[in-house]
Amino acid sequence: MTPPLELDDIQGLVTRGYRTLASACFLVLATAGPAPGARAALGRLAPRVPNSRSDPADTAVHVALTSDGLRRLGLDTPERDGFPYEFVAGMTEPDRSRFLGDVGESAPRHWRWGGPAGPPVHVLVMLYARDGQRLRRLEAEIRREVLVPGAFTETVRLGTAELTDQEPFGFRDGISQPLVEGLPKAAAAAGDGDTEPGQQVVRAGEFLLGYPNEYGLLTDRPLLPPRRDPLGLLPRAPEGGADLGRNGSYLVFRQLHQDVEAFRDYLEAETRRPDGSSDPAAQEALAARMVGRWPGGAPLVRAPDHDDPALATDNGFGYHATDPAGLRCPLGAHIRRANPRDSLDPRPGSADSVAVGRRHRLLRRGRPYGPDGTGDNPDARGLHFLALNANISRQFEFIQHTWLDNPNFNGLHDGPDPIVAPRQERRATFTEQGRPFRTRHAGLPQFVTVRGGAYFFLPGLKALHYLCTAAPGDGRQ
Repeated sequence: MTPPLELDDIQGLVTRGYRTLASACFLVLATAGPAPGARAALGRLAPRVPNSRSDPADTAVHVALTSDGLRRLGLDTPERDGFPYEFVAGMTEPDRSRFLGDVGESAPRHWRWGGPAGPPVHVLVMLYARDGQRLRRLEAEIRREVLVPGAFTETVRLGTAELTDQEPFGFRDGISQPLVEGLPKAAAAAGDGDTEPGQQVVRAGEFLLGYPNEYGLLTDRPLLPPRRDPLGLLPRAPEGGADLGRNGSYLVFRQLHQDVEAFRDYLEAETRRPDGSSDPAAQEALAARMVGRWPGGAPLVRAPDHDDPALATDNGFGYHATDPAGLRCPLGAHIRRANPRDSLDPRPGSADSVAVGRRHRLLRRGRPYGPDGTGDNPDARGLHFLALNANISRQFEFIQHTWLDNPNFNGLHDGPDPIVAPRQERRATFTEQGRPFRTRHAGLPQFVTVRGGAYFFLPGLKALHYLCTAAPGDGRQ
């Protein structure tokens, strides 16, 4: 049983996606001087950061830091202090880039921000507001507080499109989110006796440090010697030491450019009638099979032939009993890869199968961007992918490498994710299972390209206060 969540110490972004705060932007910053100046500037932001108990009415501010950003604030971050290797090494470490499929056009050397040749990335400030006017006012205030001499400079500003239910390819988004043990929605589901694969409650330690994860263990986290917290700002860990990680999480941020025209052109070419005319219904059906849901949100496993508004937000389904062979929802469809539910070994359809999936979940907090959100191409559209997890390697990286990018996922051949996977040296194939014959769609072009990214630590509020006000190290730059 997960101990009660310390909601007063958890940044609100962990427990809510701010659907009512439809306007947002992200400021990626670099330190501009010695550690004390940067800490003072962050200290001015810290009181604005809402916890997970309050529900901001009009605006919200959240703060996360890279490994190098922590060092620039005066905190050394070797692996022995509990920060995982992948966080310390960063998303653009060469072996990690290859593992994630960040090659070709998505290679970090081409990134707009976060790449090895670009300006440094130390701090991420996430701003949310009920409307554009409030966001502009909030951003102006934040800039006055942090973009001052000796504190921070701006690496890049990432704007977003007004939040709606649809992502740029035209599909309903944000449907399949895990229920976190200890939060009201999870308690309500448990009270209803809902045990379907799509509604499984996931232990809080999969997303928050300091709580038991799906293995019943505490994920490694940064514990500091008590002497480095002489004021007692941090909670004390049962294992001993000042617990810098408790109530924190790791934030994966990737800017994903979506080539909407290429997607539409491929659908149109692949479904053309024998006389050469377009077939809009066939285009929609093929797109739905690639995604695993209809544009309106209905899952193919429950609505294989047409969209169904009554199932727009349906998430309480599995695959094994209803569609083990992929005749309704293809085995390689995007949502079937990102969350295989009850279709995995051992013993697909069993509780053991569902338990495997619970160990590889993400809390997604992404925002789409449109023509005004990139600064390069006036027609660019895409997604600022943000995901929270307690174990970057076992959660985000596993999903990206082993499920999405894997051309042999679920017994397939030459079939990586039809929507988001890199194509690398050649175009890929998407297979629709069928009887008596399957249908193979060859030559899928690159639809999604990585344009920037980094791994961040989203600290608990006590840890944020400690980083802002204390002098944890000697401040060496």
